[in-house]
Amino acid sequence: MAHGYKVAILGATGTVGRELINLLEERDFPIESLTLLASPKSEGMKLEFRGEELTVRAVAPEHFEGVQLALLSAGAAASLQWAPVAAAKGAIVIDNSSAFRMEDDVPLIVPEVNPKAVSMAKNRGVIANPNCSTIQMVVVLKPLHDAAKLRRVVVSTYQSVSGKGQKGIEELEKQVSDLMNARETEAKAFPHRIAFNVLPHIDAFLDNGYTKEEMKMVDETRKILGDPSLAVSATCVRVPVFLGHSEAINATFEKKLTAQQARELLKEAPGVKVLDDPATNVYPMPMLAVGDDATHVGRIREDLSQPNGLELFVCADNLRKGAAANAVQIAELLVEKRLVQRS
Repeated sequence: MAHGYKVAILGATGTVGRELINLLEERDFPIESLTLLASPKSEGMKLEFRGEELTVRAVAPEHFEGVQLALLSAGAAASLQWAPVAAAKGAIVIDNSSAFRMEDDVPLIVPEVNPKAVSMAKNRGVIANPNCSTIQMVVVLKPLHDAAKLRRVVVSTYQSVSGKGQKGIEELEKQVSDLMNARETEAKAFPHRIAFNVLPHIDAFLDNGYTKEEMKMVDETRKILGDPSLAVSATCVRVPVFLGHSEAINATFEKKLTAQQARELLKEAPGVKVLDDPATNVYPMPMLAVGDDATHVGRIREDLSQPNGLELFVCADNLRKGAAANAVQIAELLVEKRLVQRS
């Protein structure tokens, strides 16, 4: 492999882990060696990277020796166990779970939105990757916030089954097949049937009536935009789509932004594609976002019910920008800012 950095991926065999491998190759990230780690049940699996077959190893402390960048995507429990181990051995950890996102000394980063926060990586050697739904929302809201200052955000999400990982994808496939063949369906990955249905339920319900997923959007948006008083309310919904999350966003600002002003700002914004010509049926859809690292925005219009409001519809590939691509972009930011040393 080319001269560069010693990188490890924990959770390499999962849906996001495989996307991380693809993106490191696709974006030509400078890698000297790549170590693929997973739970013991995946040990010995072979995955391809740059034309080579790499063997997946069962995660153990010694596999982080000499590693400079560790990308973790194996869930919060694994991150809590292994992130401190990797950081203690000198790696900078980019963690895709919820384990560290709301800790004050851990930066929560979307490179197009708050790149300066990356300097905090030296605190604990850990950077948190935000929730997939939060990422696509803040990428679109940041340029509007800079121009007119956000006061309130109300968002409803339409989240694909791949947000639940491979088991979510397989469950939708099986249920569709079962229904088409007049067989009984079984719900395991989700609390009810997801095929030809919509579930207003992602993650556990909390005492305030919101789910954990909804509160992640509230808390993470405030942290990333640096505004702890920002009013945010979310309703997170699972839909029978394989890949790509969508969001209907209602945003209220201190100053008026016309729909055209918003369009112009978003056309210039990093990581954003404006698809907004309803007359020719051009607007964001999850199928258009799949495979794209940009966040798509359209249906941009002024809120008829209030003076300083905008309505937006946003789509993104939840495995790429919502997870793997954002993590790799953070790694690129670390390299650019020389916060990680080459071998």
